[in-house]
Amino acid sequence: MNRPNIVFVLTDDQGYGDLGFTGHPHVTTPNIDTFAGEAARMTDFHVGPTCAPTRAGLMTGHYANSTGVWHTIGGRSLLRDDEWTLPTALAESGYATGIFGKWHLGDTYPYRPHDRGFQSAVVHGGGGITQTPDFWGNDYFDDTYFVNGRPRRFEGYCTDVWFDLAMRFISDHKDSPFFCYVPTNAPHSPYNVEDRYADLYRGAESEARARFHGMITNIDENFGKLRAHLRALGIEDNTVLIFMTDNGTSAGARVDSDGHVLDGYNAGRRGVKGSPYDGGHRVPFFLRYPAGEIAHGYDVNRIAANVDFMPTMLELCGIAPPPERSFDGRSLVPLIRSGSSGDVPSEWPDRVIVTDSQRVAYPIKWRMSSTMTDRWRLIDGTELYDIRTDPAQRHDVSGEHSDVVAKLRAAYEAWWENVSRQFDRVIPHAIGGESWSESILTSHDLRNDACEVAWNQGHIRAAFRCRGYWELRVETAGRYRIELRRWPRELGYAVTAGIEGPDIEWRRDTIAASDHALYEGGTAVAATGARLTVAGAEYTTPLEAGSAAAEFMVELPAGETELTAEFLLGDDTLAAYYVYISR
Repeated sequence: MNRPNIVFVLTDDQGYGDLGFTGHPHVTTPNIDTFAGEAARMTDFHVGPTCAPTRAGLMTGHYANSTGVWHTIGGRSLLRDDEWTLPTALAESGYATGIFGKWHLGDTYPYRPHDRGFQSAVVHGGGGITQTPDFWGNDYFDDTYFVNGRPRRFEGYCTDVWFDLAMRFISDHKDSPFFCYVPTNAPHSPYNVEDRYADLYRGAESEARARFHGMITNIDENFGKLRAHLRALGIEDNTVLIFMTDNGTSAGARVDSDGHVLDGYNAGRRGVKGSPYDGGHRVPFFLRYPAGEIAHGYDVNRIAANVDFMPTMLELCGIAPPPERSFDGRSLVPLIRSGSSGDVPSEWPDRVIVTDSQRVAYPIKWRMSSTMTDRWRLIDGTELYDIRTDPAQRHDVSGEHSDVVAKLRAAYEAWWENVSRQFDRVIPHAIGGESWSESILTSHDLRNDACEVAWNQGHIRAAFRCRGYWELRVETAGRYRIELRRWPRELGYAVTAGIEGPDIEWRRDTIAASDHALYEGGTAVAATGARLTVAGAEYTTPLEAGSAAAEFMVELPAGETELTAEFLLGDDTLAAYYVYISR
C-alpha cells in the first residue's frame, strides 16, 4: 500500500458560519471555499464547545471527559499520559510527525506535544498566545515559541509562521509518509492582525469582528499557499488534507442570553462557542484524498464527531490498532466513500453522540450537554429539538416526544458511565524522571474549585488573587530546587514590582484597544515572604527586597503529592504564578 500523508489544518474559534462556503455574506475565504467544493463535507460534524476538549477527542478517539480534559485551564486541559495518541500511533508505524501552532493539552512533562508522539513540535504555550504558559510578551508578531520545549524567536505573524514551518516540514519529508498538524491559534482572541486584513471589514462591522474576520482571511491566504505547495511537490493526490475548526464562533455573531443570534452570521444556528446548542459545537469538516477516491465535492449528511477522527485517519493509512486499544468513535471511511453516491452503508448504525461544556473543576452530570442523533438534540437532559425541521433550535418538543427523551436520556446515562470512570484520577505534573530536567508550573494549571479564569498575562499584571494547588508526581526521590515567581524568569522582575507603561516591544497598531491591558502596566504588591507546601511539609522564607524569586531546597519522596506555592502579603496571600522545579 502506498501510505498517504496527512495534513490537518484546525483553526481556533472559527464557527461553522465563518466561511464564504457556508453562506457568510462577506467573509473572504476563496481558497478554503474552493477546497470545500472539491472535498467530502461532513455537514453534521460535532466537537467540544471549547478548545482543549475538542483536541483531546481528535488526538485519542475518546470522549474528552474520559481523558481528563473537560476544561481549558485548572489542570484539566492535560491529556492523561496513558492515552494513546494519533501522532504516537502514526510515529510507531513509520510516519514523520510534526505540529505547528496550538497544542493546548499540556505544557509540562509528560504532556507536551513532543512527549506525545510529535517528533517536531513548534507551539505557543497554554490555550492561546498571551496566556500564562506562553512566552512573556508574545503578541502574534515576531513571537517566541517552544521548539520541542525550548524557546526560540521567530519573525512574522503567527499564522504565517505556522504555515511556513509546516511547508518546510512537508518539503523535508515529501519522500516518505508524514503527519503535519497545523492547529492555528487564530482567530482566537486577542484579535491581533495587520490592518490590511482588518481593513477589508472595517466600517461594515464592529472593530473586534473586523479583526476576527481579517484573521480568517489571512488563514485562507495561507491555506491557498499550502495547497499550492503540495501540488508543486507532486504529492497533493496522495495527501489526506483536512480543514476543520475547533468549536463555535467567538466573534462572528452576538447572541442573547438564550443563545439566539442578535447580529452577525451563524449559519442559522443557535449558540456560539461554549454553548450546548449546535452553534457551539457543529463545525465544518472538509476532507480530500484523490488517491483514496475522495476528491469530488459532495455532502455526507450523517452525524459524526471529533472522536471519529483518529480511527478514520488510521484506516486511511492502513494502520490496525493493537487489540488492547479501542475508541469511543468509529472510522468514517465507509460513510465518506459511499457519500458521493448518496448511499449510506447498510451496516452504518443509527448513532447517539454526546458533547458537553463542563468548564468546572469536577464534572457535573447533564451540565451544558447535547445528546444527539441525526434528527434529535436533547439539551441538558430536558429540552428536545428536531434539528431537521428546526435547525435554529427555537421550539422545544420534549412534551410531544417523551419516548425520544427517554431514549436519549438512557443513551446519555451510558455515556456518563463510560466517561466518569476516571474522574477521580489525578493528572500530575511529573518531575525527576530519567530524561527530565526542569518543569515550569503556571497558574494556568492551578487546581481550584472556585477560580475559573482564562489565565493570561494581564491577570499577572493586575495581581489577580487565586489560591489552589498543583498535582505532582515525583518519579525519583531526592533533593529539589523549587523557585516561586510572580513574573516569568525571562523578565527577571522583582516579585513586588509593578510596571509603568509597556515592558515589551509590541505593535500597538495591530492590537485592539480593549486588549492593551495585556501588554501595559502592572500592579505592585507588598509581599514580605513566601510559603511552600509539598509532600506534607510546609516551608516559609522571607522575601528579600528586590528579589525576583523565593527559593526552597526540599527533600521529596517518590510518589504523588500536591504542591501549594504562595507569597505572603500581611494577612493575605497571592498564589505564585510561576513555579520552577529542578534537581
